[in-house]
Amino acid sequence: MQNELKRKYGLPTAISMVVGIIIGSGIFFKAQKVLDVSEGSLPISVLAWVIGGLIMIVCSLAFANLAAKYERVNGIVDYAEVAVSPRYGYMIGWFMTTIYYPSLTSVLAWVSARYFCELFGMDITGGGCLAIAAFFLCASYAMNALSPKLAGKFQVSTTVIKLVPLIAVGVIGTVVGLVNGLMVQNFAALPRNPATFEPGIALFTSVCATAFAYEGWIIATSINAELVDSKRNLPKALVGGALIVITVYTLYNIGLFGAVQRDVVLNDGTTPAFSALFGGAGATIVKVLIVVSCLGTLNGLMLGCTRGLYSLAARGVGPKPDMFRQVDPATNMPSNSSIVGVLLCGFWLMYFYGANLTEPLWFGPFSFDSSELPIITLYAAYIPIFIMSMIKERDMKPFSRFGINSLAILGCLFMMAAAVVSHKMAVAYYLGIFVVVMLIGLLFCKRSEKNG
Repeated sequence: MQNELKRKYGLPTAISMVVGIIIGSGIFFKAQKVLDVSEGSLPISVLAWVIGGLIMIVCSLAFANLAAKYERVNGIVDYAEVAVSPRYGYMIGWFMTTIYYPSLTSVLAWVSARYFCELFGMDITGGGCLAIAAFFLCASYAMNALSPKLAGKFQVSTTVIKLVPLIAVGVIGTVVGLVNGLMVQNFAALPRNPATFEPGIALFTSVCATAFAYEGWIIATSINAELVDSKRNLPKALVGGALIVITVYTLYNIGLFGAVQRDVVLNDGTTPAFSALFGGAGATIVKVLIVVSCLGTLNGLMLGCTRGLYSLAARGVGPKPDMFRQVDPATNMPSNSSIVGVLLCGFWLMYFYGANLTEPLWFGPFSFDSSELPIITLYAAYIPIFIMSMIKERDMKPFSRFGINSLAILGCLFMMAAAVVSHKMAVAYYLGIFVVVMLIGLLFCKRSEKNG
């Protein structure tokens, strides 16, 4: 066994990882929700995607400044450690390992299975879909654990594949919509219930929904110890990848409404738009590409998930550091950390199923949306990092030090407010579970400190 990861990824892989992790199920999975909660108001819907993207870009810029200075074994943990304190870095690492990575990875496994089942006319809420989701989890784990180079190549190829339908819908739909007049007509249409429509609440709820679609970019920082010349390449990957994503997302959401009437998308989803633009066979091809897109995102999330406990153990903290910081010499992967990562994914997959897809819900009031609330928690955790960066990083340029960090803090506060408006009391029940998990992590932290 060895305890050091080799530098095996270049800039193209890093950019593909940022774009590939972000672009996946979210743009398809949440586009319908954004339109529903905005009651068909396309200006509100597009504005929500733009705001969500701008928050992502500003936070990317803030972390890019830190990425240019610090690199160890897990970007976000590194930044929390140097900006705030080693214990704060540990607690974020614990949260990422036990809640964030596995909860999002499990959701992506289910979403991949859902679109796979839709492709073959199968039930998307039953045990069959759950079994397929579990298979996708295991397959993604096996690829990352046994052949990380293959996983990297798969990430690059699926990123290219998933961009094709998004760009095609965005460009062709926009041109067609401007020619036939549907674009102007759809954007001018009033909300479904104009008398009761509240633009502010609709915007906050819509932005909260976009959080899942935009999330994932921070996971790319988990490979900074495996990235060639990471101090230069990681900032480029974060910012460049974020700009690509917001451009593609905004164009796609505009292009959809150049193909069909707004109410068609509200009632029947996006498939009629695909059929109108590309024909029946084209719509089927798009669904196949959606499955590939989701699997690519699942692969990227699993890459971060397998390194969770390793990132803590490499610092000598957390449960059994000597065991979890071991790296397999044949695969150059932290095997023990990987096994725990996939087991946590399995647990969160069962939670997501029981909390969202069963009737009655298995967990009663403790049933919350694990595709959104863990993401908002991470935005809250960013705030102390940005504040301390303004205090400590005196060698940064003034705009980077104060301007970017201030904007990033405002963006995080906006996301927190959006979560409360959107999920209401579910936020409190989620925070109860969050506190319990974090207290368990604190016990391991104190034991590590006691042992030196």
